[in-house]
Amino acid sequence: MVLIALPIRGSILVLLLPEARARSTGLLFSWRTFLFSLFLWIRFDRGTGQFQFFETFDWIAGAHNLKMCFGVDGISLFFILLTTRLIPLCLLASWEAIRVNVREYIVAFLMMEAMLILVFTVLDVVVFYIFFESVLIPMFLIVGVWGSRARKVRAAYMFFRYTLVGSVLMLLAILRIYFEAGTTDYQTLLTTEFSFDRQRILWLAFFASFATKVPMVPVHIWLPEAHVEAPTAGSVILAGVLLKLGTYGLVRFSLPLFPAATVYFTPFVYTMCVLAVVYTSLTAIRQTDMKRIIAYASVAHMNVTLIGVFSLTAPGVEGGIYQMLSHGIVSSALFLCVGVLYDRHHTRLLKYYGGVAHAMPMYVTLFLVFTMANIALPGTSSFVGEFLILLGAFNVNTAAAFGGATGMVLGGGYALWLYNRVAYGNVKTQYMGSFDDLNPREWAVLLPLALITVYGGVYPEPFRDTMRESVAHLIEQVHRGS
Repeated sequence: MVLIALPIRGSILVLLLPEARARSTGLLFSWRTFLFSLFLWIRFDRGTGQFQFFETFDWIAGAHNLKMCFGVDGISLFFILLTTRLIPLCLLASWEAIRVNVREYIVAFLMMEAMLILVFTVLDVVVFYIFFESVLIPMFLIVGVWGSRARKVRAAYMFFRYTLVGSVLMLLAILRIYFEAGTTDYQTLLTTEFSFDRQRILWLAFFASFATKVPMVPVHIWLPEAHVEAPTAGSVILAGVLLKLGTYGLVRFSLPLFPAATVYFTPFVYTMCVLAVVYTSLTAIRQTDMKRIIAYASVAHMNVTLIGVFSLTAPGVEGGIYQMLSHGIVSSALFLCVGVLYDRHHTRLLKYYGGVAHAMPMYVTLFLVFTMANIALPGTSSFVGEFLILLGAFNVNTAAAFGGATGMVLGGGYALWLYNRVAYGNVKTQYMGSFDDLNPREWAVLLPLALITVYGGVYPEPFRDTMRESVAHLIEQVHRGS
């Protein structure tokens, strides 16, 4: 609970302090939260797939039998670490860019951090739904209030409508589960058997909500709009963590609670994922806004992760989770790289850029690292994730593995094209007014992400060892129930 309380305390203190001290106070509390999450990883028992650091609180006691249960396993641990790592970087990246309503901006990020940690630790379906939807509120404000262009309000409402409407069916499914099982406790529901027909209905209701968050085609339209209009830090947290809520929900709830329906609908999911990978990759190639290119690439990468997750094999599921974490780092870094250029030249359109390598050699070096990670070059964390995904999927469905692999090929097209247009060619001095390379603050934001990307590609075992038992336990639950 200390992990959840820290950002909440920080947000209260930020509101009480003068605005001049708001930035440093918010950054301090976000760093404390990250350090405490590292302490969880150090204390984590890697020899079991069960939940650890378990806590239970009465919520609506008595006949309703509703409690707040919290716990961490080898899967949720890394999503907590990803959240706590990106929030301080978001605040640091916004140090100079955000000058209006600074206290409210920092509070929005700190409250979002607390809600995301709750989402990844809660073990009650009703409470999960509450915080799953509560994350929409601070993100809606970040896009709608501190967005960078005139269409920011429209993009914020589009983001809110798509994700909220998709979750209505999940709420109805949760009510059906409560009336049938008499509880919404996650660990109790794991031992509850639903009929095959009931599982299919409940699975589709949960899938409607999670597919919108992934997002899957055709409910992906909100993502490019939200990314383009959001401030840089908003795009970072949206791509880095919020997109993982859908895939995490499928892994945590849909697979183990409805195992027979999961196996039944796997061909349907494979088909949707392959179509999404090909369609969004081709769409990314024709974009002219740098944020849109990375946004469509994010849709393709997240659908590749689902191919691995629904393979229901140890390498596939492990690779899917690892790729989610890698994508959270790499896509966040790419949006930060775009933000560096935007802060200097106030445009994200490719036609205004060229020859940046001549003016900003350190910047394009880091940009190259993240671009190579985006196309899963060996030696980067994305390669480990996608290799495990394809390995697991190939053993189950060769066509799905081949369709997922096309994303890597097409990814080389849009990623290298983007990098080439920005880094090389003649410097367009008529559009580029500043030639300053990375400053110390930008180094502090980008360098840690580059180191994590390379370390995760060269030596992934510390991450895989932590999640291995939890993944094995998850697969065992699915196969036993199906």
